[in-house]
Amino acid sequence: MTRLRSLLLAGVAVVAAPIAAQAQPAADTIVVGISADINTFDPANISSRDNSNIAKHIFGTLYEITPEGEIVPDLAESYVEAEDGMSYTYTLREGLMCEDGEALTAEDAAFSFNRAADKANNFTGNTPGFVYSSIQFQSAEAVSDREVKINLGRKNPVSFGLIAEVFIHCKDSYEGKSLEDAAAKPIGSGPYKLASWQPGSQVVLERVKEDEAKAASIIWRVIPEASTRSAELIAGNVDIITNVAPDQLDAVNNSGSAEVKAVQGTRRIYVGFNQKAAFADATPGGKAIQDTAVRVALQYAVDVPTICKQLLNFECVRADGLVNPPNDNPNLEPYPYDPEMAEKLLDEAGYPRGADGTRFSIKMQAPRGRYLNDANVALAIGQYLTDVGVNTEVELLEWASVYVPLIRSHDAGPMFLLGTGGGTWSPLYDMTDLSTPTAGTNYTEWSNPEWFDGWAEISAATTDEERRVVIDRMLEVFYNDPPWLMLYFQPDFYGVSKRVDFQPRRDEKVYLFETNIVSGG
Repeated sequence: MTRLRSLLLAGVAVVAAPIAAQAQPAADTIVVGISADINTFDPANISSRDNSNIAKHIFGTLYEITPEGEIVPDLAESYVEAEDGMSYTYTLREGLMCEDGEALTAEDAAFSFNRAADKANNFTGNTPGFVYSSIQFQSAEAVSDREVKINLGRKNPVSFGLIAEVFIHCKDSYEGKSLEDAAAKPIGSGPYKLASWQPGSQVVLERVKEDEAKAASIIWRVIPEASTRSAELIAGNVDIITNVAPDQLDAVNNSGSAEVKAVQGTRRIYVGFNQKAAFADATPGGKAIQDTAVRVALQYAVDVPTICKQLLNFECVRADGLVNPPNDNPNLEPYPYDPEMAEKLLDEAGYPRGADGTRFSIKMQAPRGRYLNDANVALAIGQYLTDVGVNTEVELLEWASVYVPLIRSHDAGPMFLLGTGGGTWSPLYDMTDLSTPTAGTNYTEWSNPEWFDGWAEISAATTDEERRVVIDRMLEVFYNDPPWLMLYFQPDFYGVSKRVDFQPRRDEKVYLFETNIVSGG
């Protein structure tokens, strides 16, 4: 326990590193400091939140979700849902254009949907991996010049909200593009265009539709080190930073030039237990976590509230599943921290301590710099597990080029730290991470039929009350056969310069269309 105690007591003490001289933002420019690098601008391959935040300024969507959870028009002005719930027909606004001057019609919208589904492209982004697996997307077709019909394979009460996540672009701009060009040279339908991109350094956007955005340009700077982001904010070199480290809160708030704006986020932070046969066959630890009894035992081994308090600087109630409160199952109680229970259950599962005190060894992979204090959180979890005899090696990896490919291919693990975006507008939105056993977002490849059979019942339900009974039963299955080591819903700390009037959202969407610059650079 000595190593764990010192880690928790030390918190996240970091000495701010000296920073290279940077020009302060121009009077008509907003500069954002983000923690993770960007790896693509192909609208069908974007998966991370930072990547999607930038892309949303380049690409429009049919509808969009407001900070209050309302689904409102964007490129479309209206829609009609079929009586059987198996299709949605959208009417586009008049006069839409892509940044290259091409008119944007229903044919372009249909192409955008169908291109993302083309298996020959081998896309693994949010659209094919999450949206399409959830709605069982079949096809899209232009009904008229302004009407596009989206055909589904299964009725899903949240299909309308999921369809709102698909980026739209013009057919002629992409039909002849190589995948390499699509990833690096986007041609969008939104209010900004990509002016330049230096991987690992910054992305520069320039406004192309003055009536749809206030700032003339937006610069997104990749600054992985939390203390450096804070120093750049205080120095006036950036206007907004994400993931302010807990030990930097006072420095920002006392700077006179910026303040921390905190919101309770909806991102689910968890440790996944990879159920892939390759892991089960490769190591004793990979085999052990195939056992439900072991996964339940490990829930008791980690003191989540202490991690929240000491490493994240907030009081948390541990998650009891994958659904954000208040939409979770009210009958479930979070697993308590009880290391004695963890040891008892591991003994009963057939994994007693050996002569050296070890029950089995396992690797846990985690990103460095993607989530709030993620490296220290991962190390603390590893130590908690080691304390109950599960010798845990924590491997910290770079996010964009190393960790994301492992996650996309379901090859992270055998255990892995991850955070997936959530929402409060419907429990089904959070649950659709596990829409099918083969869903791109089912990163653990969990396949409990009691969970997955529930989706057909949800589709068949005719009232919210009927649906809620099925939802609660499915959440109980998840709780009793956990594919995740359940942790917390991440709080979000944004550093905001007094130069801008940015208000953060709970869902981590950093949209700057309406952000005003209130004083010159």
